[in-house]
Amino acid sequence: MDTAEAAVAMTTKLRIATYNVHKCKGMDGRVRPERVARVMLRLDADVIAAQEVLGPQAEALADGLAGAGYRFSFGENRKIAGVSYGNATFSRLTVEMARNYDVSIGERERRGVLRTDVVTAEGVVHVFNAHLGTSYGERGRQAQCLLAEGLLLDRAIGKRRVVCGDFNEWVRGRCSRALAREFQSARPRRSYPGVLPLLALDHIYFDSKLALERHWVFRERLGLLASDHLPLLADFRV
Repeated sequence: MDTAEAAVAMTTKLRIATYNVHKCKGMDGRVRPERVARVMLRLDADVIAAQEVLGPQAEALADGLAGAGYRFSFGENRKIAGVSYGNATFSRLTVEMARNYDVSIGERERRGVLRTDVVTAEGVVHVFNAHLGTSYGERGRQAQCLLAEGLLLDRAIGKRRVVCGDFNEWVRGRCSRALAREFQSARPRRSYPGVLPLLALDHIYFDSKLALERHWVFRERLGLLASDHLPLLADFRV
């Protein structure tokens, strides 16, 4: 094995998935967290960033994933009928820290970005799990919130960042253009709506220290029914 081959062999493989689980309500109208958990297990991802999760559902999903070694962090953005609601990140890697950031704009729906720092053999990778607004102007202002020194541009954070989630942008909008100036991007894949995906709402952005090997949409039958989004996955070398 020459030097180049040895360097590749020593790198860490990392699979990250982003999945809007739609409160675990499937395309058949049924709310079934156990079905979503089965889809998550099929992804075989090291980190799964989930959006639109109710707090009790995060616990139920964690129970369904516990046998595979996953633990979760939860970022509450608001209450629905008195129940916490937000983003959840599931990891089978050691989690060094987790923190939720408020990126809400004015009187629009409360939105957040959940940061989870996971430990790999090559060092810490910072995964940001985002669910942005549905308004064009709102997303533009949220891009400014994201690309601030207190969040993605925090000087204490290294250059192993992954920003993923449901950005609610199916064209190259203000947020996409802003993030593209700081990160590389996996080419958009159509992931919504589930049975017949027409729009690329889910995205994965990453630093150059992460080498993208491939990315794809999970299209197995169970995934077509479990939510109104399909999971988007990316394999990296760290």
